Amino acid sequence: MVDALHGYNRQRFLKDLGAGLTVGIVALPLAMAFAIASGLKPEAGLFTAIIAGFLISVLGGSRVQIGGPAGAFIVIVYGIVERYGLANLILATAMSGLILFAMGFFRMGTLIRFIPIAVVIGFTNGIAVLVAVSQIKDFLGLQVVSMPADFFGILSTLRKALPTLNWEATALALGCLATIVAWQVAMPRLARHSRWAARLLLVPGSVVTLVLATLLVAMLGLQVETIGSRFGGIPSALPALQWPDFSWATARFLFIPAVTLALLGAIESLLCARVADGMIGERHDPNQELMAQGIANFVTPFFGGMPATGTIARTMTNVKSGAITPVAGVVHAITLLLVVLLAAPLAKSIPLAAMAAILMFVAWNMGEWREFVHLRQYRMPYRVTLLAVFLLTVVFDLTVAVEVGLVAACITFIYRISSLSRSEAVTVTDYPAFNTDHELASGVAGYRLYGALFFGAVKLLEDIQDHLPARVLVLDLKNVIYTDSSGADALSDLAHACRRSHVHLLVCGLMHQPLDIARRCGLLHQIGEPQLFPDLASGMAAAVWLTESEPSTG
Repeated sequence: MVDALHGYNRQRFLKDLGAGLTVGIVALPLAMAFAIASGLKPEAGLFTAIIAGFLISVLGGSRVQIGGPAGAFIVIVYGIVERYGLANLILATAMSGLILFAMGFFRMGTLIRFIPIAVVIGFTNGIAVLVAVSQIKDFLGLQVVSMPADFFGILSTLRKALPTLNWEATALALGCLATIVAWQVAMPRLARHSRWAARLLLVPGSVVTLVLATLLVAMLGLQVETIGSRFGGIPSALPALQWPDFSWATARFLFIPAVTLALLGAIESLLCARVADGMIGERHDPNQELMAQGIANFVTPFFGGMPATGTIARTMTNVKSGAITPVAGVVHAITLLLVVLLAAPLAKSIPLAAMAAILMFVAWNMGEWREFVHLRQYRMPYRVTLLAVFLLTVVFDLTVAVEVGLVAACITFIYRISSLSRSEAVTVTDYPAFNTDHELASGVAGYRLYGALFFGAVKLLEDIQDHLPARVLVLDLKNVIYTDSSGADALSDLAHACRRSHVHLLVCGLMHQPLDIARRCGLLHQIGEPQLFPDLASGMAAAVWLTESEPSTG
């Protein structure tokens, strides 16, 4: 914010003002819909968009990112509320805020990029399916007292409730969904040829749908459930600080859900910031962004809010509306605050079927469905990882899915790197200048090593150790790019084996990181400086000299 305000002027403010007002209108229905789908009251989403949106804009590391409740959190939040209660959701959200702040403080923002894209796509698509399934109840107007959190429990409950289907709610939801799709598809085409269509396009389709659905319910007297009938409306004031009674016996089980919230929030916010970077041509500060997300998630739950993160749809709307600085995000929060203070009573008449239709559309846009069509283009490990994370997210739990996905990705990576590590045998006969006779050639063996000498590739050295030559072993490590402690231990074992067998060990081309770890672990002292050579040719020359100067022991 401080950097962005340098040279700030009236022209920039007007652009930020227009963008902030537009995003505020877009965020209004989404914030309420995300809260309702998460098992919370609609004002929880509004309070989150106001408080967290303000803090993320003021403290964040991106000029244009908009923070608030997100669809990715719906499944996790609903599960926490269902299992542990609202008080422990506050604690879990605050714990996730501390974790996010610590991640940013210790400069771990770049580590999020190491999460494989297959894992990200898998759980994103899984969450999208769960969000869509969770909205079937309100989409069809079913009468359900309590909805379970697990996938099969939801399907079973929906099947049992099918006789209570409300045709008026279903028709209204289908009409709302058709309106949103038509607004997104048809209006941009009309805007190319008509000025009034271009102006109408500035109004989000979700807002148009909510207004039309509310008017339709009021005029026709449709018997559908509304925000007022289920929640009693929305308070027209911000809540005071609340410190609920925590159950510490239950809170100790919240660490894993808190870590899940933190990781998901970090991934969502940094991916969103990267998308925004590509649109505005600037780079965000990932560590600053994580600290801002942490502060927002620590503060917001104590004021009636829910977990927050960077939101791609609202951020893209912000950029496309002309936002230049974080002031637009502040205006977005103030816009929502004014709506709560001045227009809260109007929200009572909003039908829940319309909210369900909006979330159905959000779920569709959230998923990367084309990746399923293009799976044949990728290798088997990528396909297995993506599908496993997707199915585990839907059937079991997001935490389990991410853990399994990361383990699978790590195993695949280790296998790939170990397969790239190889050894290549060389002999004195490859160097005619040193080839004095057959006896010398048979007493010397040389190997070029390639790739990474790590715990997944130490078998290369074990194979060499099992086939030691009679007199001299030459190792060329010039093409070894990395060595870990296991690789260093394997080299040390090889040196011991050579010493026991009275075989000279000559090492060539040791440099960069492998040289550093060899120095730090004492391997250089063990081998001896005279046994180190800059390249394989000089190592082979030394091997020939050693065999000429010493009688054969064979």
